[in-house]
Amino acid sequence: MDLTNHGEQYSELLQAQVHSWNHILNFINSMSLKCVVDLGIPDVIHSHGYPMTISELIVVLQINAKKAPCIQRLVHFSSFWLIHTS
Repeated sequence: MDLTNHGEQYSELLQAQVHSWNHILNFINSMSLKCVVDLGIPDVIHSHGYPMTISELIVVLQINAKKAPCIQRLVHFSSFWLIHTS
């Protein structure tokens, strides 16, 4: 058994997995940004005039209380886009 060849195969497999995960995660980034825009979150925050809490945001968006944790995760995950595009 050639250990060098086995190491190269392992490295190629690892690189393929990294490439796949990068595509998956980039898809999640774009979908979370789409959801934030579709819900109108940037417009609500902008029209509010100053930073608002997640609770205030949920009230303004009229979202079911059971979905509040989802909105919190969505805003947290998308905060990169909200912060770095201003």
